[in-house]
Amino acid sequence: MEVTKALAALQPLYGKDNVEIVTLDGERVRGIVRSMKTTQALTTPSVKIERAGGEIVKIPFPSIAEIKDHNPVEETAE
Repeated sequence: MEVTKALAALQPLYGKDNVEIVTLDGERVRGIVRSMKTTQALTTPSVKIERAGGEIVKIPFPSIAEIKDHNPVEETAE
């Protein structure tokens, strides 16, 4: 996934629970989006996900195949 597309998809999910990222090699990481690093020189842009047990998993943006939001859709009151 392109860095800009991954960043655009992850931005509204920052701090939300129940987000799943599927990597190109088939690994699935589900948890809370904790950190997105995109501007540091000489580093690969990445996202950090905190799993239920407290484990932090760092996933480089180029290895992301899919981003899934498993949070219930909030209905707007009219």
